[in-house]
Amino acid sequence: MTESEKQYFFYVLRCHDGSFYGGFTTDVTQRVASHNAGKGAKYTKQHRPVKLLYYETFEDKSAALKAEYAFKHQPRAKKEQYLLAHGVSMQQQRGIK
Repeated sequence: MTESEKQYFFYVLRCHDGSFYGGFTTDVTQRVASHNAGKGAKYTKQHRPVKLLYYETFEDKSAALKAEYAFKHQPRAKKEQYLLAHGVSMQQQRGIK
């Protein structure tokens, strides 16, 4: 895969304690597995297990990183609104089946 064909992802996890974690990757499946194995970010190591709630695909690395940054710098209520607007129900956000 050439650099121009590469895809970048912004993703949101729900941590064991109900908190959200936003991240950036080129492989969502591998990255979530890494977080759950304790090899991911320092934050998720302490809040495992994690569950993927949402991801968005970008062709541009900069755009994916900007989405991650914007999400991380929002208060929880704004994060919940963002997820609702992108099809993630409150039940999913709270881990209710």
